[in-house]
Amino acid sequence: MTAVETQMTYNTYTIHHEDTYMTQEDDWDRDLLLDPAWEKQQRKTFTAWCNSHLRKAGTQIENIEEDFRNGLKLMLLLEVISGERLPKPDKGKMRFHKIANVNKALDFICSKGVKLVSIGAEGLVVAPADNRLYTE
Repeated sequence: MTAVETQMTYNTYTIHHEDTYMTQEDDWDRDLLLDPAWEKQQRKTFTAWCNSHLRKAGTQIENIEEDFRNGLKLMLLLEVISGERLPKPDKGKMRFHKIANVNKALDFICSKGVKLVSIGAEGLVVAPADNRLYTE
């Protein structure tokens, strides 16, 4: 085998080996994402982060799914971290008011160049535990 053939063989093995490694790593990440203990820790960490900002506005959250469901504290959080005003929230307690508020928050996030994937206000208002906020 020549030096060139040896290098090509080595490169082919390396690429194949790296592909296999990445697949194993992806499987590990997926397992970690499904781990309830990991999810609980992430929720606790994110709640603490939200509260560190919401305290500036004189409020806090206890449960992300419940406290962001009507969109009011989510909108407030976005105002605090961005330093900008969002549209006036709907104060009603009906489902369509909550959806309108969450839509205002999501629209604001999108206006900042964040692409939201597989998320909508209806899903967060109706069944927030079944949705995750994915961005690209």
